[in-house]
Amino acid sequence: MKIGLVKETKVPVDNRVALSPMQVAALNTRFPEHKIVVESSPIRCFGDDEYRKEGVEVVDDVADCDVLFGIKEASLESLVPGRHYFFFGHVAKKQSYNRGLLRGMMEKGITFSDYEYLTDEHLQRVCAFGWWAGVVGVYYTLRGWGLRTGAYSLPSPDRRFTLEQLKQNLCSVQLPAIKMLVTGAGRVSQGAQYILGEIGASRLAADEYLAARSVGSLSYAVADVDQLVKHDGQFDFADFVADPSRYQSDFRRWAVGTDVLLCGHFWSPKAPVYLDEQLLQDPGLRIRMIGDVTCDIMGSIRSTLRSTTHDEPYYDYDIKTRSEAPAFSSEGHITVMAVDTCPNALAMDTSAYFGQMLEEHVFLPLLEGRHSAVVERSTILTEGRLTDRFGYLQDWVDGK
Repeated sequence: MKIGLVKETKVPVDNRVALSPMQVAALNTRFPEHKIVVESSPIRCFGDDEYRKEGVEVVDDVADCDVLFGIKEASLESLVPGRHYFFFGHVAKKQSYNRGLLRGMMEKGITFSDYEYLTDEHLQRVCAFGWWAGVVGVYYTLRGWGLRTGAYSLPSPDRRFTLEQLKQNLCSVQLPAIKMLVTGAGRVSQGAQYILGEIGASRLAADEYLAARSVGSLSYAVADVDQLVKHDGQFDFADFVADPSRYQSDFRRWAVGTDVLLCGHFWSPKAPVYLDEQLLQDPGLRIRMIGDVTCDIMGSIRSTLRSTTHDEPYYDYDIKTRSEAPAFSSEGHITVMAVDTCPNALAMDTSAYFGQMLEEHVFLPLLEGRHSAVVERSTILTEGRLTDRFGYLQDWVDGK
């Protein structure tokens, strides 16, 4: 079997890769009957020479590979017919902007497995970047506060930015004495909590946070969805996921005492809108900076009008006109950070981390010739045909 790591073709660019140079070299040594090669790329966080140094072959063409691994959606033109691809496809939720990609893969007879659906028997994801998204989300959000207020300056990450640099940068400035609310309890929230703890932020209990008008140092609270909604009876997360329409937002009590909001909560279109247009215009609203790591466009946070990029992470939300304005253009605006690929800011760290998970759940079964239920659950197409689990996409693909 010949396996290729493809160069990323999506714009804006993504610098991550499925395996680090050392990980590829170790797998090639362990499984000499197979071969993993790397497609040459000028944008990858690990340069071609770093792979060559580890004895990994760097190629200009991966058409002879049986299985191909990327990170973000591949361009239709780059896809080799009849091959098995792994990447984040963003098609299973009927994302309109990728319908052409799914159609193209079907026409080319491609087998496609989506990283997002690599799950265990309990349907919990086993390969994800969420924790890192929370880490970077805090950095970008606090960097934005510094740019907004002029109180301090944090550098923009470059391609070889690391977690240690991120922590050192945050510890090198006088961080503001503000209240930050972190929503959710999953990987994004956990990553955010980790970095806040590393930089000495104080965690407040919910009651303490809600009662405090001001704080003496950077302080935060964590509120999961059970604290963001109200409902007749005891909150049950499974019930909330099954029918969130029976719940109402209870977000105002948080909004009037929060300076910075970092979003890492679960949300679906049927769930309540937490920060709606009415609350955004509420005179009591205190929030002036939002780091929407989950980046649900016009979702539970209605100031998230669009996603942003690493090159231009911020824009302002004009409360009066309910529209976008240039970043940091008025103290009365709310500044929004909505980078939807936050982990790419730590491309080397996140690639190695993701590679460890892929080794366990994908590469080892593949190279050992074992059936993998994890891969099977993630497979949307088999030789261009929708699998049973994703058969619901057929009408969408057909434009019905």
